Amino acid sequence: MLFHSTRGQSDPMKFTDAVRAGLADDGGLFVPERLPDLSSRLTEITAGSYVDLAEAIFREFATDIPAADLRALIEKTYAPDVFPDGVSPIQPAGNLHIQELFHGPTLAFKDVALQWLGNLFEYILATRGGEMTVLAATSGDTGSAAIAALGGRENLSLFVMHPAGRISPLQYRQMTTAPDANVHNLAVEGTFDDTQHILKMLNADADFKQRVSLGAVNSVNFARILAQIVYYFDAWKQLGRPDRFRVSVPTGNFGDILAGYYAKQMGLPIERLILATNDNDILARFFDCGIYSRGDVFATLAPAMDIQVASNFERYLFERVGRDGKELRWLMDSFAKTGEMALPKDAAADELFYAVSANETQILDTIHDLYDATGYVADPHTAVGVFAANQFHIAHDETVPMVCLATAHPAKFPDAIARATGRSDLASHPTLDALADLPARCTTIPADQTAVRHFIEEHL
Repeated sequence: MLFHSTRGQSDPMKFTDAVRAGLADDGGLFVPERLPDLSSRLTEITAGSYVDLAEAIFREFATDIPAADLRALIEKTYAPDVFPDGVSPIQPAGNLHIQELFHGPTLAFKDVALQWLGNLFEYILATRGGEMTVLAATSGDTGSAAIAALGGRENLSLFVMHPAGRISPLQYRQMTTAPDANVHNLAVEGTFDDTQHILKMLNADADFKQRVSLGAVNSVNFARILAQIVYYFDAWKQLGRPDRFRVSVPTGNFGDILAGYYAKQMGLPIERLILATNDNDILARFFDCGIYSRGDVFATLAPAMDIQVASNFERYLFERVGRDGKELRWLMDSFAKTGEMALPKDAAADELFYAVSANETQILDTIHDLYDATGYVADPHTAVGVFAANQFHIAHDETVPMVCLATAHPAKFPDAIARATGRSDLASHPTLDALADLPARCTTIPADQTAVRHFIEEHL
């Protein structure tokens, strides 16, 4: 399997080369040359354990990793001591099936992909030699998950950017209390979109990228999307392999829901993907009217969604324009210049997606109502997904199973849970409680790619 850039101006690469590069040299994102059709093998590949399922799917893409090595990497990633309560268990909550993806080391769904990516990086460095510098941009959970996956690893330096003052206090402490000498936290004086822009600009600097051996752990790295595809198949298995089902996905950077889109293209009988956003509703507006138009970024109770420029949206657009790199480049250039883009008029609406946005009051009311009706405590991001799922159910047949992805443990957002329920004893976790008295390390830095580049060069 070869991987091509969405912008069509970089040489195709094998899987491990694309993982190592992160972003393509032409500024595009790597996509597989094709998506395998697994529709005739669905029962077969979901018959065993989560590790068996992941191996069956990964093997379709990671064709340059020997089978025994791939199996060992997957077993290490999803071992019981890493995910003690399972990787993606489903809990019933009224008429919804909530798939909990937060049972990894940092209590967020990012662990499912980043534990895999961390082991993959270590494998690539061990087999090829050399060193690696990883730059990450986070709106909260990616940073701590990247640190948990890469902290303390040999021959690797990790620099994590987050928007200063725009993540939750617990997310900040999860990142900045990490003791590993190879980890550096940067509080960027701007928004998450600013950190993503810096990430892309530094990856586009060919001299700098080669000189520091730059890699990426954000979901611009296809290895993360690959890991996320698996739990959609696992959800179908846990539901009893229905003829069709729906999934509501709390959506910020479009990576998680893109994995669901790919799973559908690979043969999984997903009837609808419910795209759930907060007040930062650029994606919801696109699926309503076909125009992708950047606006202001609002700080909300669900900070991982406080995004206007969703980097993985480029992979979806690539598919919508018929995998035409030239057309995709024109769209992305137009968006960069004007802050707006529209699909060609002959591009049909995508009926797979149903978009809903939730405001602050609706998020809090959903947390309250779900707890009151079922006893289930949802974090604000999951609550956005639950709200969107319920909105879809109001207008559609409720007999089709609806899965809602739960992306973070509620203990990461205790203030929101207390506001919604009136109780302060519902959201805690020993892992987070242990952070209270640990020293923090973080450097505040301007939202400027030159400043970040100099910091990296000085601290390698």
